[in-house]
Amino acid sequence: MLLGRRLKGIILGVSLVSALAMGKDKINLGYYNCDHMTAAPVAQYTGIFDQLGLDVNVSGNGNVPQAMIAGRMDAGYVGINNVFRSVHKGVPLVIGANNHKGGSYYLVVRNDIKDPKDLIGKKLAIGTHPEDNTGWTQMAAALGIPREGKNYQTIDIGSGIDAVMALKRGMIDGFTECDPWASYAEFIGAGKIMGTEKKLLNDKWGICCAFTLNKKFVEEKPELAAKLIQAHGMAIEYIYLHPLKSAKIFAKAYKIPEEVAIMTIYKKTVGEGRTLTWDLNPQEIQNELDFVHEYKFVPEDVTYEKVTNEEIYKKANLKDFNKFIKENIDPVFPEGMAYDQWLQKAKEVDGEK
Repeated sequence: MLLGRRLKGIILGVSLVSALAMGKDKINLGYYNCDHMTAAPVAQYTGIFDQLGLDVNVSGNGNVPQAMIAGRMDAGYVGINNVFRSVHKGVPLVIGANNHKGGSYYLVVRNDIKDPKDLIGKKLAIGTHPEDNTGWTQMAAALGIPREGKNYQTIDIGSGIDAVMALKRGMIDGFTECDPWASYAEFIGAGKIMGTEKKLLNDKWGICCAFTLNKKFVEEKPELAAKLIQAHGMAIEYIYLHPLKSAKIFAKAYKIPEEVAIMTIYKKTVGEGRTLTWDLNPQEIQNELDFVHEYKFVPEDVTYEKVTNEEIYKKANLKDFNKFIKENIDPVFPEGMAYDQWLQKAKEVDGEK
């Protein structure tokens, strides 16, 4: 297909030069088990890292900020509030590129719960201090329920899959998580999505998670850091160009049913907007900072200049994201396209019946 040949040409055009131009320094990259961070396994399984001459060790569901403190991680996909808090605590990391705008964080509840107010007093896996969580704060406001944890039986839970299983077994009444776990809960009939965090409470776009780099890695190996950002951008391109193939990689890496992976890729690229992105948008990051400062989630000393590295982003020479979408994706997968239509078109693009 034309879409596939276009990306293949991009990769091959840089691979020979990259392989000759740089050594095979081992790079450690981490990500969490959240669908926002699918670019990591996509870059790994499609060979993008190899074709750019990068020797990358990819670790799924790792404690990325902690590993960066210890000097064991060169780059990673990190939730934006963990980025802000880490920078405040002196962790040497910076945003090298965006990864996901908005939120796409979900509240999943028992199927028999009809009204959000019925959650008051219930056992929810939303953390023991949910009022300190930006996603819960936004969802609670949208649903018209209190954000303070004292109004619920609040618990922490180990992981997304643990939350799904606890809900299915009746051990909890609801939980908050990103996909694929919210969609997985619906897929197996364990619960339903009641609330979604998308834009900020002031209806502005923020940033959910970012592609971050260890400052020392950027200072000592700027060429490799720029190439790593380039690989990140190319992986997101691949997801948009080949959503079905990407979903299968996603399913394998996260050990979930392909049907769930396909649905979540649809949400992130079409259903909820073009939320997966590499575009380092200063205004969206500042919007997020304004929000966390207003609610005192993060101290005022955390500023845009402290959390980003525009120089290394520019050095990566990524495409204009909006232009890429307009020219390559809008004609094939228009935003808001119905899921069934999208799936049929995705099968055609990726050569499946």
